[in-house]
Amino acid sequence: MDIKETPDLWVLREKRRLRIPDIRQVAADCSANMQKNMIEEGLEIDGPWLFISYNLPKDGKTFFDWEICCPIKMPADYHGKVELIHLEPIMVASRVYQGSLRTLFTQGYAPLIAELDRSRYIYSGESREIYHGWNGAGSSYHRIEIQFGLAR
Repeated sequence: MDIKETPDLWVLREKRRLRIPDIRQVAADCSANMQKNMIEEGLEIDGPWLFISYNLPKDGKTFFDWEICCPIKMPADYHGKVELIHLEPIMVASRVYQGSLRTLFTQGYAPLIAELDRSRYIYSGESREIYHGWNGAGSSYHRIEIQFGLAR
C-alpha cells in the first residue's frame, strides 16, 4: 500500500447513480460520448481515464454515485456538452492491480481494504480506479490503480 497525493487534474466528467454490475455498459456508453465531445472540441487527453466512486458498496445490488473522468489539457475556451471540472489533489491509499476485471475485487480491492483496515487511516468515502493499462473489455490483463481517499 502506498500513501500519496493525487495530481491536480482538469477532466471531462459524466456522473451516474448505478450498481456495480452496471458499470461495464455505462462506462462504454459514457466514454464513447466523451470521446466524440473531445474530437468536436479539439481536446487533448492528458493522462489515464479514471472512475470515481462514492461509498462504493460491497455488493452488486446497492446503488452508489459513480463518475467517469478523462483528464485533458486545459483548453483556453470550452463550450462542449460534457462537464469540464477541476479535481483537487487528495490523499489516498493506493495499490496497483494487474489482471482481469473478473478478479479486480478479490485480488485488487480486498488486499488493499484489509491493509487499510489494519492501519490508522480513515476512509473518506471516495475511491478511484485509474486505468494505466486498459486492453479492452474482453482482455485477461489490465493495469489498474485502486485508490481509497483518506480523511486522515
